[in-house]
Amino acid sequence: MAKHNSEIKIQVALDENKVPEKLHWTAPDGGINNEASKAVLLSVWDHKAKEALRIDLWTKDMPLDEMQIFFHQTLVAMTDTFKRATGDEKMAATMKDFTDYFAEKLELKKK
Repeated sequence: MAKHNSEIKIQVALDENKVPEKLHWTAPDGGINNEASKAVLLSVWDHKAKEALRIDLWTKDMPLDEMQIFFHQTLVAMTDTFKRATGDEKMAATMKDFTDYFAEKLELKKK
């Protein structure tokens, strides 16, 4: 039996067309309380269907340059997580090469 439960909440304020206008998240164990955000990417593994389920949300005022940086940082984090979770150094190095290429093509190092 679990000794502790933790909860993460994401609140989404939608406009009349159900497009996100505001995002806020709360994670008490992480010290986060109703913090604003402009984008959320959430993946959940469905072990029965053997597929990833996703929620991809961003507010209509999320700037393109910030979305590019967000994606780059997410890809870098996924690379690190993949390496820790699988121990596959070779594939992690290949993924890192891609994240470097991604940053170069979007000229993120100059921003």
